[in-house]
Amino acid sequence: MTRGIRVAIAVITLTGCAACGGSVAAPTPVANGDWGGDRIAMAVASAATHIELDCAHGDVPAPLATDTRGQFSAAGTFVREHGGPIRDDDATNARPATYAGTIRSNQMSLSIRLADSGELVGTFTLTFGARGRIVKCL
Repeated sequence: MTRGIRVAIAVITLTGCAACGGSVAAPTPVANGDWGGDRIAMAVASAATHIELDCAHGDVPAPLATDTRGQFSAAGTFVREHGGPIRDDDATNARPATYAGTIRSNQMSLSIRLADSGELVGTFTLTFGARGRIVKCL
């Protein structure tokens, strides 16, 4: 197979074939509002998402959107918190993280993984419109 044919097949596969009735669906925005579950609360807005965990928090500075299978993956930051007083000169320990999951109806499965180490922080189940049940560090 020539390079030109391979490129044409790749372009058709990625963009869809209008003559065949195929097309690539646009991403679907994740519903704005509160998503909550055990040990997690997530506030999704059109421009960014904030996540609160028992002893941590995170942010995704871009809109969340799912593909045709209801899956999403977004880069953000993750910060472990600590008990006790927080001093003015405490450095934040924000680390790059990937927030990936699947949405089916009003249920979300979310995994948080640190990008620099590959460590899985956790996997959570959230429900749209539910309040998160978290206990912050003391």
